[in-house]
Amino acid sequence: MALPDIVDRKSWTRAHASLLQEEKELTRRATELAARRRRQPMLELETGYEFDGPAGRVRLPDLFEGRSQLLLYHFWFPEDGEPCTGCSMFTDQVSELAHLHARDTSLALVSRAPQDRIAPYRDRMGWQVPWYTVVGDAFQQARGTTEYFSLDVMLRDGDRVFLTHEVRSRGVESLGSVWTFLDLTALGRQEEWEDTPAGRPQTPTYAWWRRHDEYEAG
Repeated sequence: MALPDIVDRKSWTRAHASLLQEEKELTRRATELAARRRRQPMLELETGYEFDGPAGRVRLPDLFEGRSQLLLYHFWFPEDGEPCTGCSMFTDQVSELAHLHARDTSLALVSRAPQDRIAPYRDRMGWQVPWYTVVGDAFQQARGTTEYFSLDVMLRDGDRVFLTHEVRSRGVESLGSVWTFLDLTALGRQEEWEDTPAGRPQTPTYAWWRRHDEYEAG
């Protein structure tokens, strides 16, 4: 195996400083892009799409679980096929949902597989993410995910649902932490340091942070 060059401390520090400068610029650029996402126009979606869940049939607004935002991952798991390995790796990386919930954001999976196939696989993998079965073809055809995976970012205003952003292909590979998810949303991290349009919720930086079992008490 070909390994990197071995150098002295001074040379290593110089090389590292050069890369660190580029990494900081990449972070600044990512912050700017997140601010632009919060200003991206929305697309209104139909709300009559139906899904089967552990508690029965629900509609698209129900997937929000009463919250304002929804991260909806189209998990490729066909009715008569096997669950996607890549989608499984994505779901393995999803952070504790309590942190997203604390920012008024839900996360759910949708697939074509019936609940009697989803439930045992979800239990095997040890996931807590809500997972629904798409009813019919209309929703996936509208979202272009009949044979594909993607992440939709949605905002709810009363009974109306809007698409604010979507992530496809390699874009999902870097997702998983609460920060990467919130940076995709129209409300963002909801902290005062963010460049966010007036009128959207914001709190002092760090003020909302809790251990995941402390939010309700907090």
